[in-house]
Amino acid sequence: MSGCVLCTRVESVATVTLSNPGKLNAVDFAMWQSLAALLAELSRDEQLRCIVVRGEGDQAFAAGGDIEEFVSRRDTLERAMAYHAQAGAALQALADCRQPTIALLQGACIGGGLEIAAQCDLRIAAQSSRFGAPINKLGFSMYPAEMASLLRLAGAAGLLEILLEGRIFGAAEALAKGLVTRVVSDAEVVDETYASARRICAGAPLVARWHKQWLRRLQQGDPLSDEELRASFAFLDTADYREGLAAFTEKRKPQFRGC
Repeated sequence: MSGCVLCTRVESVATVTLSNPGKLNAVDFAMWQSLAALLAELSRDEQLRCIVVRGEGDQAFAAGGDIEEFVSRRDTLERAMAYHAQAGAALQALADCRQPTIALLQGACIGGGLEIAAQCDLRIAAQSSRFGAPINKLGFSMYPAEMASLLRLAGAAGLLEILLEGRIFGAAEALAKGLVTRVVSDAEVVDETYASARRICAGAPLVARWHKQWLRRLQQGDPLSDEELRASFAFLDTADYREGLAAFTEKRKPQFRGC
């Protein structure tokens, strides 16, 4: 029986849940397909302001790909390429989400699960959560296109250590390596993640999208053009900008509408 990807929504926050009971939420091919389609749909939702990605229960975010499926889905070059094209599409859909994304990390965050978490904008981990990519013990290498986000977070030396040793390590080390942005107690991780989502939702949604856009652009390395610098002031024409200034002057909370 395959796993599934669930989605619930409370006000302007959507929760995407990786669910594969009995397999520590290991991600199978159908889940990669569902994840790509769902994230593309959510990204188009103008009323949505934040997406939380988590695993079902508190034992795992996702313990990698579903290894049992590899003998049928990755047994030839053509099928392996198709499999990772679909996984890549899901990871890219997460990276391309216009809304801020937060990974809520409990338990095991391994292999493909670590790749999913790395594509989120923020990663909030429980103190007892565990990380790694022990695929060297399974005789296969990480797909190069899926290394990029981990390389960006951990750097070449850090990623090589993770891949060459295949060691499972804790949240404190993951924080030191840059793989997570915050570590809190197990009892606080759910509340802290949704508190973070509420803080994001309290800000201007267009500004959040622009910050994501410009940070991605800056990571390309080449200088911004004059046209791009002028475009960075697009906020001047928004109602939310006028509302933010008015709320500051009137000493009240702003009511942003995303326009």
